[in-house]
Amino acid sequence: MRRLMALMLVAVFSLGLLSGCNTVRGAGQDIQEGGEALERSTY
Repeated sequence: MRRLMALMLVAVFSLGLLSGCNTVRGAGQDIQEGGEALERSTY
């Protein structure tokens, strides 16, 4: 029973970590695209 709980905890932690990385990556891409649009509008 403890082993199952430990595996479930590791799985939930891993999913949270991986989804956090994708969220940060997506925010970075959005910021970069916004900056590029701003640069294009100044020419």
